[in-house]
Amino acid sequence: MCGIVGAVAQRNIVPVLIEGLRRLEYRGYDSCGVAVLGKNGPVRARSVARVADLDDQVRETHLEGVTGIAHTRWATHGAPVTDNAHPIFSKDALALVHNGIIENYESLREMLRGKGYEFVSQTDTEVIAHLVHSLYRGDLFATVREAVGQLHGAYAIAVLHKDQPQTVVGARQGSPLVVGLGEGENFLASDALALAGSTERFIFLEEGDVCELTLDGVRIADRNGYEAQRDVRQVAAYGGAVELGPYRHFMQKEIFEQPRAITDTIPQADSFDASLFGEGADKVFAGIDSLLILACGTSYYSGLTAKYWLESIAKIPTQVEIASEYRYRESVPNPKSLVVVISQSGETADTLAALKHAQSLGHKHTLAVCNVGSSAMVRQTEFSFLTHAGREIGVASTKAFTTQLVALFVLALTLAKLRGHVDEVQEAEYLKQLRHLPAALNSVLALEPQIIAWSEEFSRKENALFLGRGLHYPIALEGALKLKEISYIHAEAYPAGELKHGPLALVTEAMPVVTVAPNDALLEKLKSNIQEVRARGGQLYVFADADTKIVNDEGLHVIRMPEHYGLLSPILHVVPLQLLAYHTACARGTDVDKPRNLAKSVTVE
Repeated sequence: MCGIVGAVAQRNIVPVLIEGLRRLEYRGYDSCGVAVLGKNGPVRARSVARVADLDDQVRETHLEGVTGIAHTRWATHGAPVTDNAHPIFSKDALALVHNGIIENYESLREMLRGKGYEFVSQTDTEVIAHLVHSLYRGDLFATVREAVGQLHGAYAIAVLHKDQPQTVVGARQGSPLVVGLGEGENFLASDALALAGSTERFIFLEEGDVCELTLDGVRIADRNGYEAQRDVRQVAAYGGAVELGPYRHFMQKEIFEQPRAITDTIPQADSFDASLFGEGADKVFAGIDSLLILACGTSYYSGLTAKYWLESIAKIPTQVEIASEYRYRESVPNPKSLVVVISQSGETADTLAALKHAQSLGHKHTLAVCNVGSSAMVRQTEFSFLTHAGREIGVASTKAFTTQLVALFVLALTLAKLRGHVDEVQEAEYLKQLRHLPAALNSVLALEPQIIAWSEEFSRKENALFLGRGLHYPIALEGALKLKEISYIHAEAYPAGELKHGPLALVTEAMPVVTVAPNDALLEKLKSNIQEVRARGGQLYVFADADTKIVNDEGLHVIRMPEHYGLLSPILHVVPLQLLAYHTACARGTDVDKPRNLAKSVTVE
């Protein structure tokens, strides 16, 4: 989603700002811009195209400066047009960039209009710029501290003013912001990745912090206005270009990276031990009586899958909630519950807010399953388990999802062992199955040519149904999400037993029905559901385990999975659904890696 880069230096900082924006491109955006302080005030370049276009503008106009800020914007308030692109100016004296949403922008806008400020954009960000300008009395650091006290909502901002030519001030509340420390230069960014190559020394600002960057150093005030000392962390943020190699898109590359990512995520230990989740986890895990899982989107579906594992293997009651809904309803807190938050980036705003809400209700014990060790989510939880998916560029998550499933399976087995529901023989068998997963996944990936043939048919459709039962219902949900995200085909998923309770009315020859058919205890029930579709003339596309005895027939198209994989079957069955979505999108000519209206890291509510 939106990205911020800022710097104060003794050299032309524009190339660093542009390169920082390039490193944040994968998160998704629809406009971008950069501003530097010139002799008479801030000067900017903005674009509603890609960062490459912004770079061309900068080169053509010879935009240079030693103090600057830059931004990639994902539109919330106001369309993706140049007037709404950041940096936003106030009175040609001040430039500001902003991630997040200001909830009281309407009342602030009316107040500022009364003071004579003219609004030229439709953004909530312009309110912040004019507010800071209206309060400025010669000290930008003090002014920003005063201004943010009037803001309601989430924000990360970076501000510069013509009267303080070697100063950038930043502030954060509910949206990430990091300070990068250099030699005779300092940096600000929404993600440490943006500053890779410039510094490896970072300060992760805390909620309510305001910071001032100058050539000489950094000063920070906390939410109460007191000087604050924050730890400096050494983070080697990899910033090298990620090559496509033989692949057409990053999404395809990342689908095929899943065997390696899963290998890297599976613990190398010979047993499932609570120490995998952090120091003291054994005592905490032994005392919990339930789990509360909070997540959004694909991560929510990984949590739904984990619920089956946690309740069937560990025999522990598990509740899974959409993070954006959980914080806005009355709930009954349980101090003996373990709250598990799941996020690829660790910066998902709704999940972070849900975590804080759970903690405010009295939930003591928290665990993050995340792909980024330096993220806000990992820093704000008691325990963590890091997946090792590596950098994921495609907006539609693939390897992040399957590595989350591995992490949650390890959690289920760890809790089962602690509770006496798994003995040493079973533990060894589960470990063996986990370690065979990469080889099994390679066999599934070999099905790609058959899936490509199906995708040609799917590319001509506008609607699809996905069916699954039990453990595989969340996988059907994930398959439908992938198809709609990148191909723009409307897709819905249902537990197969729910067909007759409404969705069957949609089934015609024009409605493809994708079915996940593992050879498990619900197979015969699923076969009955398949017949219900066939009787209505529906076209079925079934991913079936080899021994299910489901065969190709009129209106019944079958791709055989290489092997049945028991409780870990969801990790295998989701991969062909990813490939189906990917190749259908390719056939329709959509922007696979950057689908319209979506962003990689969702840092606003």
